[in-house]
Amino acid sequence: MLKEFKEFAMKGNVVDLAIGVIIGGAFGKIVTSLVNDIIMPLVGVLLGKVDFSNLFITLGSGHFATIEEAKKALVPTLNYGLFINNIIDFLIVAFSIFFVIRQLSRFTKKKEEVPAEPTTKVCSYCYTEIPIAATRCPHCTSELKD
Repeated sequence: MLKEFKEFAMKGNVVDLAIGVIIGGAFGKIVTSLVNDIIMPLVGVLLGKVDFSNLFITLGSGHFATIEEAKKALVPTLNYGLFINNIIDFLIVAFSIFFVIRQLSRFTKKKEEVPAEPTTKVCSYCYTEIPIAATRCPHCTSELKD
């Protein structure tokens, strides 16, 4: 069983998948940083200095300035600002993956096959298929016109 598992784990597809997961995780961190540290602050400034990561609704009693204060007081919160950040994060990742797959499909498109030159022709008298270089039909013995 251990030998079979080793063979399975060393197959090209499994190794490729592992590499893809590792690169995807790193790419996800980069996109999350892009959203949280660059895009959302710019959007917040454009919308009147709104900090999306700190938008929440308190589901318990009390008023809190930040999500951290509410968590310290053990009050449940509805963190819709973080949800908006995650939606934007997802959209950027989805668009990036779409773009990469689109480019890969362009590279891997099969070239359209050029039709091969015909090697046979049809006898105009008996309609038997004969070699293209034939001057007389082997079936009806008629002389063929070019």
